[in-house]
Amino acid sequence: MVSFVSALLYGVGGIVVAGMALLVAFQEKLVYVPVLPGLTKSYPITPARLRLLYEDVWLTSSDGVRLHAWFIKLSSDCKGPTILFFQENAGSIFFVLFVGGYWLYNNLITDIAHRLEMVRIMLQQLQCNVFMLSYRGYGASDGFPSQQGITKDAQAALNHLVERVDIDTSRIVVFGRSLGGAVGTVLVRNNPDKVAALILENTFTSILDMAGVLLPFLKWFIGKGGSKGPKVLNFLVRSPWSTVDVIGEVKQPILLLSGLQDEMVPPAHMEMLYAKAAARNQQCSFVEFPTGMHMDTWLAGGDRYWRTIQEFLEKTVPEKKDSGSSKVELTSTYHITFPKLHAEAPSLELMQGFMVGCGVLSWDWGVNSCAHLYVTLSKSTVVEDGCYYW
Repeated sequence: MVSFVSALLYGVGGIVVAGMALLVAFQEKLVYVPVLPGLTKSYPITPARLRLLYEDVWLTSSDGVRLHAWFIKLSSDCKGPTILFFQENAGSIFFVLFVGGYWLYNNLITDIAHRLEMVRIMLQQLQCNVFMLSYRGYGASDGFPSQQGITKDAQAALNHLVERVDIDTSRIVVFGRSLGGAVGTVLVRNNPDKVAALILENTFTSILDMAGVLLPFLKWFIGKGGSKGPKVLNFLVRSPWSTVDVIGEVKQPILLLSGLQDEMVPPAHMEMLYAKAAARNQQCSFVEFPTGMHMDTWLAGGDRYWRTIQEFLEKTVPEKKDSGSSKVELTSTYHITFPKLHAEAPSLELMQGFMVGCGVLSWDWGVNSCAHLYVTLSKSTVVEDGCYYW
């Protein structure tokens, strides 16, 4: 009996020692995965590949690390909301893998959503701009990832946005998915006057809690509240990202999007974040998507996903009406004459492409030698007064 107890104690001790060794030596490699196995760190494609209007932005963090980002605009003069998007833990800001219509997953990393394709749809659905930052050590950014460093990276990105003159800086919204949600929550908490709202998607309560999810044998020795055990290894975690301790201090409106089929972060984490936030902030909304997984909630959620975000933005960062502008907003059928445009097939095809790009919902051509265009414009479409020539 004594020998059995001794063996048990030695076994438990061995597990603790092994856990400590893993955490000390490899924790950054488990939390941050800048490059997926078999891939290079560089960007195989850029937003130009999807015909997106963008600019390369180079930033310097407060500790001197050079960072890269993409600022992707809906149009050259778009004054809609600007989404500051913080990515997951794995891969650069471009990456996706989609094969034969099926999403492929790794046991520990599920970075397989095409961020650029998601952003392309986001621009169309939300009529917004998107700023995508590569954390230090990711993509073309220098340095090595850490919680302290990435927090500084996020601040550098926000500082850049609030200094821009080509956007409405009062309509900056932070959107974080998974690890990006933890990054975004800290940033929004620290900048109540610079960020209008926060959106979280499939975010964990803390890395401490996630350690027990990914490495179950550690759950007795590491974690936050809600789990049993002495938690003797908590002090070894250099990147705890304790979102559950920060979100209660966020004063801005918060939207939480939860995929109930999330195979990485248990949906209960999002429920706990909502409970903690809602206890102090009455401007919180929690929306579940029954078929959403960790990386494809935006895809599985379909129209409801984008409609949820759109309604949140309309409520928290509404469009400003510029009463002093010489522009007029068209919200119904309107008759436009193009004197120099003959009703010929080639010309009409070109014009149709032009009108789609301008946000026209429908149109009908006249039958005279000149093209008389009857169009129905969306509420957000604005045109200049005067005549139009093609």
